[in-house]
Amino acid sequence: MAKFPKLPIFEGINAPSRIEVDIHDLEIDGDIPTDLDGAFYRVAPDPQYPPRFPNDIPFNGDGTVSMFRFRNGRVDLKHRYVRTEKFKLEREAGRALFGHYRNPYTDEPCVRGKNRGLANTNVLVHNGVLFAMKEDNPPVAMDPLTLETKGNWNFDGGLSSQTFTAHPKIDPQTGQMLAFAFGAKGLMTRDAVYYEISPEGKIRREVWFEMPYYCMLHDFGVTRDYVVFPIIPVVGTIERLQSGLPHYGWDSTKDIYLGVLPRDGESKDLRWFHAPNQFASHVMNAFNEGTKVHVDMPVAESTMFPFFPDIAGTPWHPSKAVSRVTRWTVDMGSKSDTFRSAEQLTDFVGEFPRMDDRYIAAPYRHGWLLGFWGVRSALGHVDHATGKTSSWEAREKTSLQEPCFIPKPKSVVEGDGYIIQVATHHDEMRTDVYLYEALGIEHGPFATIKLPLRLRPGYHGSWATGKQIGRSEPADVSGA
Repeated sequence: MAKFPKLPIFEGINAPSRIEVDIHDLEIDGDIPTDLDGAFYRVAPDPQYPPRFPNDIPFNGDGTVSMFRFRNGRVDLKHRYVRTEKFKLEREAGRALFGHYRNPYTDEPCVRGKNRGLANTNVLVHNGVLFAMKEDNPPVAMDPLTLETKGNWNFDGGLSSQTFTAHPKIDPQTGQMLAFAFGAKGLMTRDAVYYEISPEGKIRREVWFEMPYYCMLHDFGVTRDYVVFPIIPVVGTIERLQSGLPHYGWDSTKDIYLGVLPRDGESKDLRWFHAPNQFASHVMNAFNEGTKVHVDMPVAESTMFPFFPDIAGTPWHPSKAVSRVTRWTVDMGSKSDTFRSAEQLTDFVGEFPRMDDRYIAAPYRHGWLLGFWGVRSALGHVDHATGKTSSWEAREKTSLQEPCFIPKPKSVVEGDGYIIQVATHHDEMRTDVYLYEALGIEHGPFATIKLPLRLRPGYHGSWATGKQIGRSEPADVSGA
């Protein structure tokens, strides 16, 4: 009999949903633009069975993918578990077999050495394949219309690393997928690799390198001429795992690094710039002006992850976890290996930054992010040209999730589009999806897609056009 621990990560809106569902023609307050044709995908961790150990972290849940299909002013929902090897083994056993987050030493002996990937962090369509991703394993391929799981993906045998990022970028000029992997040669290794993947899904280039220390290299920046790897001291060791500590801990004594690699360079061309200890996780965007490389990230004084405790035992301080979008700049033409150039771009406190993906790697004007410090959850818009920040606050007892930008059909103007955002109502135990004018978020959503159920809160999502996913038969995914 399934019984989840009575802990905050398993109660209220965080209670496991454990559902798969199809709902056609969802109820809508307002009007959906009739020319909006595509799908919004989002992923959430949702454990199908109670955990082996109750004192785990929110990240340790089976991946569930939601597809909101927009067409002719209507929206359909399809929601499925990702059929990972872990999911299938536990479904067959009828109970949890794998242990703590990213700690194979806590698994039952019968699954030692099996793939424990969760595919629960991000989703993205490329070359007609929907990828469900978590950074400690290869991506998992799904059909973008049916959400049928096809299995782990190796890009026609070209994936040489054991892992793959949850935050690849699509180059809007070339259609390439740009990606990386860390812990690429095994658990806790400092080995990392940068990949360039063709629009046809073939790995055309890889550059291997070593990180200054093992850490959670979660996201990266891409410019026209460079890629940037932020090294932030959320660190881990084999000894931590063997002693039963969380995979990661915060090390407040270590410097941070920006590794900058020319996109046409090799490992010998990679330069490391360092700065005093601070925290960052997600990249809004990056661009370069000649040899000057800019990367924009929400930056905080200390870690935002209370479940990855300080390795020295220092208590977590919420006030030190307040993050604001900041621009770091390094100069590849300088001889210095340090950087201190940091320009705070907004006073708005938040994370999960997004932008108009058609301007990835280029100078850009508009960014959006989730605000969650304070009484109410909020959505923020930063205009980098004017320095103005606008925002909208949700009502009390409503939690917003990461925003995602949708371009208006046929428009090429930056920011001319919509923001889509999932919202969960604590008092109703129900989920809605909001649609805003991207450059007018302060007016609130102009349409609300109402769900008659609650989806577990998720992490990241993406938009794909009808052309990218539209067909009557499942895609040929023979590249597995």
